[in-house]
Amino acid sequence: MSQPTPAANASSAPAQVFSIHPIVLPAPGRPVDLQVRVSAPVTGSELPILLLSHGHGPSNFVSSLHGYAPLANYFAAHGFVVIQPTHLDSKTLPFRGSDHPDAPLFWRARAEDMSRILDQLDAIERAVPAIAGRVDRSKVAVLGHSMGGHTASVLLGARHVDPHDGSEVSVAEPRIKAGVLLAAPGRGDALSKYAAENYAFFATIDFSTMTTPALVVAGDKDGSPHLTTAGAAWHADPYFLSPGPKSLLMLVDAGHGLGGVAGYDLAETTDENPERVAAVQLLTRAYLRTALYPGDSAWQEAQSALTGAAKPLGRVESKSR
Repeated sequence: MSQPTPAANASSAPAQVFSIHPIVLPAPGRPVDLQVRVSAPVTGSELPILLLSHGHGPSNFVSSLHGYAPLANYFAAHGFVVIQPTHLDSKTLPFRGSDHPDAPLFWRARAEDMSRILDQLDAIERAVPAIAGRVDRSKVAVLGHSMGGHTASVLLGARHVDPHDGSEVSVAEPRIKAGVLLAAPGRGDALSKYAAENYAFFATIDFSTMTTPALVVAGDKDGSPHLTTAGAAWHADPYFLSPGPKSLLMLVDAGHGLGGVAGYDLAETTDENPERVAAVQLLTRAYLRTALYPGDSAWQEAQSALTGAAKPLGRVESKSR
């Protein structure tokens, strides 16, 4: 019998959490230094790392290290060191409307932010002494919502074509062992006119190279007409168009906010539903626990709880290749 992992030994009850921000990481060549927030449990050792990528979103502060508290707090309370960067497309920064060639979404810089964080874990531990020596750097996962889901997809291996020279661009990060894509963009041949004109790089996405294990989460009411002509099924494309191992969680009656994962009581959440958020929290954490610690039964148990409910909030399917 295999020995239980630190994650398996973790109590299911939430732990006390602390959060420190901003931590400023030097970023030569970036328009500004990279600011991050670190959230972690007060106790525990050999803690896995979760890189949490915010969406593009309309709010002033949600799309930054200040957002996504329902996810950051939950994962930290259940044994992860959560690191949240403020990407260059954040409304807290002045670059969305700039003439930078990668504006307004900065897809490549977003992925580079995550690699920069992993490159500077020593500096982060010095800035946050309370996690020094408590982090398992071999257990790294990424989770992102909306545009953050796209960031997760390219870190996990999806590729684009460089519009300037036609070369294939890979920003895959081999230190990341698993990921979760929440309401992420789908295939490039189903873009709306607006997306094709304003986010042309989406048209070149290739999920066939996204080989790292991942859970794709989508809402069956997330039509996203400003981005796609394919309806809600578009957000499931990263699952169907990538090789396994992959899993898909399709949430019933969920819109783009997936019940409100981007923040507590956000006016922009059109499908506010605390029960749905709780399901996303539970299932994504369970998936990552099992992906990072093979043999851990959390993912199977979470699926059984979902399908065994009198009125399931969603359905899961998986593929091995």
